[in-house]
Amino acid sequence: QVQLVESGGGSVQPGGSLRLSCVASGLTYSMYFMKWYRQGPGKERELVADISPTGAVVNYADSVKGRFTISRDNDEKTVYLDMNNLESEDTAVYFCNAVYRLDASATYWGQGTQVTVSS
Repeated sequence: QVQLVESGGGSVQPGGSLRLSCVASGLTYSMYFMKWYRQGPGKERELVADISPTGAVVNYADSVKGRFTISRDNDEKTVYLDMNNLESEDTAVYFCNAVYRLDASATYWGQGTQVTVSS
């Protein structure tokens, strides 16, 4: 049974930082692309960042470039999202997503973690 468990969300003031973590189990972690999505109030879910199975390739949404960093530890089966200089527009539920590198239809989601940026 595949599980993705996010943690690290919370409330922070504008300009603050948070680190999200997502621990995977039940899959061959090194064979999966890992992605962070978010869904803000009244908005559609959007891709924030993704990282290749080896960690060699990363991509970011324009809205978070220069502020967020995605990384992974394949030994710990964990993907991270370091978020700096947070803005109110970053308020959302953040979801971890795993996509099998050989079959994109094999995809799994975490339950989400809330990030609230407010003064």
